[in-house]
Amino acid sequence: MNKYRTHKCNELRKEDVDKKISLSGWINKKRDHGNLLFIDLRDNYGITQCIIDKDNKYFSELEKMQLETVIKVEGKVVNRSKETINSEIDTGEIEVVIEKHEILGTCKELPMPVFSDQEYAEEIRLKYRFLDLRRKKIHENIILRSKVISYIRNEMTKLGFLEFQTPILTSSSPEGARDFLVPSRLNPGKFYALPQAPQQFKQLIMVSGFDRYFQIAPCFRDEDARADRSPGEFYQLDLEMSFVEQEDVFNVVEKLMVNTFKNFSTKKLMFDKFPKISYKEAMLKYGTDKPDLRNPLIVNDITEIFTREDVSFEIFKKLVKSGSKVRCIVTKNTKDKPRSFFDNIDKWAKEEGASGLAYFTFEKDKDISAKGPIGKFFSQDALAEIMKKTNCEIGDKCILEKLKIDLNLRPQNLSFETYYKLALEYEKLRS
Repeated sequence: MNKYRTHKCNELRKEDVDKKISLSGWINKKRDHGNLLFIDLRDNYGITQCIIDKDNKYFSELEKMQLETVIKVEGKVVNRSKETINSEIDTGEIEVVIEKHEILGTCKELPMPVFSDQEYAEEIRLKYRFLDLRRKKIHENIILRSKVISYIRNEMTKLGFLEFQTPILTSSSPEGARDFLVPSRLNPGKFYALPQAPQQFKQLIMVSGFDRYFQIAPCFRDEDARADRSPGEFYQLDLEMSFVEQEDVFNVVEKLMVNTFKNFSTKKLMFDKFPKISYKEAMLKYGTDKPDLRNPLIVNDITEIFTREDVSFEIFKKLVKSGSKVRCIVTKNTKDKPRSFFDNIDKWAKEEGASGLAYFTFEKDKDISAKGPIGKFFSQDALAEIMKKTNCEIGDKCILEKLKIDLNLRPQNLSFETYYKLALEYEKLRS
């Protein structure tokens, strides 16, 4: 290939056995077995195991070399023995017998090892960012970011979008956060603003007659860090479309996002198409207009149950007559939980703003029945109606589900975020 390497560190295979090759890269790891020294040589593409025996004149020099030293090695490709094959790397069936080497860059003792998965304090990682970016997980994340952006760019082009770049230095404009301000050298005492989003510029593009625009846009906002972004700056996919309706925008974004995750994520998607939920339904079921659909706890409205003649829970019935609502959440497979488990949930819900929780357990012998503090107040028909409304199921086991009923649980009082915390606690305790 050139004077530094004939192959990359992920390329050699069994077909290359007996070839004379050269590789360049970083010493990722060393293992000294006395008569043999094993060196894992790493570059951007992968790792190749190299070996050198004690009789080689370069043995002692390589033995003393620091990890992360950059070297070039020349040698012969040989097969690994069956018991030493490493199926976790691309080059795991072969190794390179070192005949000679050249030092391309020396290295002192490292403040943090590169090949280790050990976590280090953020200040150490940021101070030695060039080392942190060499670590396998971080390195692969940077490569993944590049691939995702390239994929998005290609897909947007296929969908008929044109990519434009918008200015970074602009005049200040009111948006959702504070602007980052940059002093002007040519105009002392005056400042440029870094754009929080390319909003004004992309609108100029659209009124100029360009039909479809997109940009992988840097956005600058003078605000505190969040879990999903760095403080002050982040990148977003920004797009605009002319002569379209809401469904046209949905179709583009849905197709792009679903295909991106299918191509680059190992996690299974819950939906191949974005579910559409009305504002009213979202507020009722989740207590928020931005629900996380992974939450297993869904709010159900069972107010009308307490207008029935065969329900004798008078406290709730009086509240319903006065205009209150009764809503519930269903937790599955909590039959073995002690009373204290639900008492603690009740206490926690009150701390979060709810007025209190009551609960009972669905049972079935010959008929459906309810066990728990308020179970006796419900007839079999009323319980069957609750099960129908909340999609409860009774299987072969005697107790499958517990139902906790809030006295006057309105979504705005006990938010989805609160329910989500509750769901996480419930899942943790259940496991």
